[in-house]
Amino acid sequence: MASRMKEAYLKEAFPALREKFHYSNAMQVPKLEKITINMGLGEAKDNAKLMETAVEELSLISGQRPVVTKSRKSIANFKVRQGMPVGCKVTLRGENMYLFADKFFNIVLPRVRDFRGVSKNSFDGRGNYSLGVKEQSIFPEIVYDRVDKVKGMNIIFTTSAKTDEEAAALLSLLGMPFEK
Repeated sequence: MASRMKEAYLKEAFPALREKFHYSNAMQVPKLEKITINMGLGEAKDNAKLMETAVEELSLISGQRPVVTKSRKSIANFKVRQGMPVGCKVTLRGENMYLFADKFFNIVLPRVRDFRGVSKNSFDGRGNYSLGVKEQSIFPEIVYDRVDKVKGMNIIFTTSAKTDEEAAALLSLLGMPFEK
């Protein structure tokens, strides 16, 4: 069973991109490769329970168990030692990636207060898009009463597109609500 988003890519976005950019080979058409969700928690060095709740919430949001990221080097000013847990991240590929993207574009982003669309200026020059979410409570899986601390996260959409224009066309055809 393919997800709605994958079917939309194959039936609508793929032919539209091929026609718009005049690709001679089907392998040149850009596609979504992975989605990385990263949650940085500097305060987790003092509070171990904060890291546990962050991992729990990120696994609920993504449907996949996150990896705890540890600091690479010691920084005295921040009281961080090498190897201390400072965040968690999850990389979604395949079916999970399409399910998350569908939920994110159609359910989560419209729940953001005063939402007018995401910025077109967040491309990195190589066809990848990143955006930040200020709080995890916009996701429907998170029960607001159980949230002890508001945690933000970075979401990176990695595509096989070579330029930002191609990536913007791909993401908008998949349903990313860009601002006018």
